[in-house]
Formats: sequence, C-alpha cells, structure tokens
Amino acid sequence: MLVINSAEEHGAVTQPLQSHTLTGDFRAHMQFHSKFLPTKRDVLIYLPPGYEADRRRRYPVLYLHDGQNLFDGATSFIPGQEWRVDETAQALILSHAIEPVIIVGIYNTGKERVEEYTPSADPKFKVGGKADLYGRLIVEELKPFVDSHYRTKRDAADTGLGGSSLGGLVTMYLGLRYPKVFGKLAVVSPSVWWDDYRIVRDVQALRAKPHTRIWLDMGTDEGANATDGARLLRDALVGKGWQLDRDLKYFEAVGAKHSEAAWAERVKPFLRFLFPKK
Repeated sequence: MLVINSAEEHGAVTQPLQSHTLTGDFRAHMQFHSKFLPTKRDVLIYLPPGYEADRRRRYPVLYLHDGQNLFDGATSFIPGQEWRVDETAQALILSHAIEPVIIVGIYNTGKERVEEYTPSADPKFKVGGKADLYGRLIVEELKPFVDSHYRTKRDAADTGLGGSSLGGLVTMYLGLRYPKVFGKLAVVSPSVWWDDYRIVRDVQALRAKPHTRIWLDMGTDEGANATDGARLLRDALVGKGWQLDRDLKYFEAVGAKHSEAAWAERVKPFLRFLFPKK
C-alpha cells in the first residue's frame, strides 16, 4: 500500500492511494516545499520489509534523484520503463543479500532539472548551476525531515546518495561537498562532460580523501566519449586514494545504452556494493 501525505508543512494527513507498479511499503510526501528552490517536488519513500514489525530498529537511508523513474512505470519518463528499485531492493533484503534500507526517491521538477542537477553553468548550453541550492534542500530540509519522521541511522556511513546522467553528476558533486553527510554514492552513467569536465577537476582539487564508498559505472553504448569521461573520473578518484574493488567499484556495462532500462540492470550490483549484509 502507498500512503500519501499532504505537503502542507511537509505533510501530516494521510490517506491510502492506489499503487501502480509499486512493490512493498511506501510513503508519499507530496509537493515538498523548500526555502532554497521555488518549485515544489514530490518525495516517495520505500520502507524495507519488517519496518513496521520492529519499532526499535533503525535503518540506513539511500536518497535517489529522478524519483518518478525509480519505482513506478506509470510515472517514469518513458512509460513502463522504470528502475525497479523497489522490486530489486525487496528481493535482496528478503534474501539477506543486503542490509534493509530506506530508499527516498526525490522527484525531479521537469524543466528545472538541468538547473538543479548541475554545479555550474555550461557555456555551451547557458543553463545550470543550482546544484548547491538543491544540495541544501536535501541536506538542510529533506534529510532532517526524513530523520525526524522515520527510524533512520543518521551518520554518513549509513547515508547514501545516487542518480544517473545529470543525477550521477550531482551525486558526485554533492558527495564531495558533503562527505560528512553522504558516505555512500551511486554514480550511475554520470554526465562527466558537463562544463568541460568540471567534476573531474573538482576531484583533482581535493585536499584530502574523504571516507566515501563509491559505485561508478557507464554503459559502453551511451554516446561519444561517455566511457572516456567515466574513465577520467575513475582515474581521478584513484589518484586521490580510492582503491578499486575496495572503496571504489568501477563497472562498464557492455552494450548498455543511456536509458532507464539499462540503469535498472545496475541497481542490484550497486545496492550490494553500497549496503552489503554485515
């Protein structure tokens, strides 16, 4: 069942809503308001099996961008083509392959997506640069809201951030900016090329390596130079002290395109890497 919350003051009133292709237990906070960005956005929260049964247990949290594409084929960018995060997480948790995890899907705001998911304006496109404000929304508003309404583990070691394409770019950027908030990153098919490889320069400029566990991937059929960009980012991370197959997992999906269907295939391995069963 999905429970929907009115977002006046971030939501207090609940009522059942017909689910589409959702699997598991969900809570929806509609039209989440921010003082940093003017456009309200929906937030959909997956609760792991057993959440309601054990009221003493606390859970790690994974925040994912482009929330409408994660769980429900009825809301995804391409109808019927979703990441199947809920089905995948549910199966992994029930088989004891990963730690039970709360997953927070943050909807994008359509035409503002490019602005909010980029750390700087790209001269070629003359847009972008609101990632800092989007980051403040997550860190200063959404995470405190989630922590106060759900039984979360609040430290960086138990808090992840993830996304694909520009969502992968903003994940990497915010992960570098907030290493004491996000200790796990799922950087899926990131737009490394944005603003002349600005994110690579950000990694190279790090003064000290944070204790951040990173999944980084790219499909080999995602367009010109996409794989080259991912390899540049990988090499920059290794140059700063990340160790491949220890705290950095790099994966190239052979023949994979830049699509929700391709990213759905990588949910299982990145969940296993970021939230292994302890």
